[in-house]
Amino acid sequence: MDGKKVSPVYRIIKWLVWLFYPKMKVHGTENLPDGPCVIVGNHTQMNGPIACELYCPGTHYTWCAGEMMHWKEVQPYAFRDFWSQKPKAVQWWFKLLSYLIVPLSVCVFNNAQCIGVYHDARVMSTFKETIERLQQGARVVIFPEHDVPHNHIVYDFQDRFIDLARMYHKKSGAELAFVPLYVAPALKGLYFGKPVYFDSAAPVNDERRRVCDAMMDAITALACSLPEHTVVPYRNIPKKDYPKNTAKEVSAS
Repeated sequence: MDGKKVSPVYRIIKWLVWLFYPKMKVHGTENLPDGPCVIVGNHTQMNGPIACELYCPGTHYTWCAGEMMHWKEVQPYAFRDFWSQKPKAVQWWFKLLSYLIVPLSVCVFNNAQCIGVYHDARVMSTFKETIERLQQGARVVIFPEHDVPHNHIVYDFQDRFIDLARMYHKKSGAELAFVPLYVAPALKGLYFGKPVYFDSAAPVNDERRRVCDAMMDAITALACSLPEHTVVPYRNIPKKDYPKNTAKEVSAS
């Protein structure tokens, strides 16, 4: 869609990932609108972004941490966000690993169909590029979990991504659809739920909360409707502590 040149190194990396990563089956594609939409999924550590890059239908762009696209920012971000909670005895290894992945990260995130997400003055570039992609008819994939427990399926969602709907309505006059996605590595599946449409006539604070809660509730319901399986959580915790989708739901709210 944008005609950018893709690095041959990235093409090889993507092929290797496709070759060795478990093949995923896509369910519920009838719930995807024909036009642009925002797909909202559970992160499942790196499984969500990988599975969507390989198997999400249609032209799509995924929000990624902008720091992972820049040489000087990868190492501190990766160690802090991925491995800072590892036991102190092995933190030296993960700190070394955070340096080793820098060239790989810069190559992958700058060649994949990604939109960098920033939490500083650069944030407007995130929203601007996203609206441009939506106006081109693409789908945008967002994994909005952050380190606040919500229930046994998802961590709490940051809600400012919902503001895309206001900007999109201002540009196009149309209401933006948000589509829930449950990523289930244990079942080798991507499961799409029914879309929820932003209401530009309603108070924006109410809409942020309504749509965000609807996404968390829908993803939880999708997960709980499936056969018993292990849920890969947002945090990189020991596998023995991974919950089951049939576990009793405990909300932090």
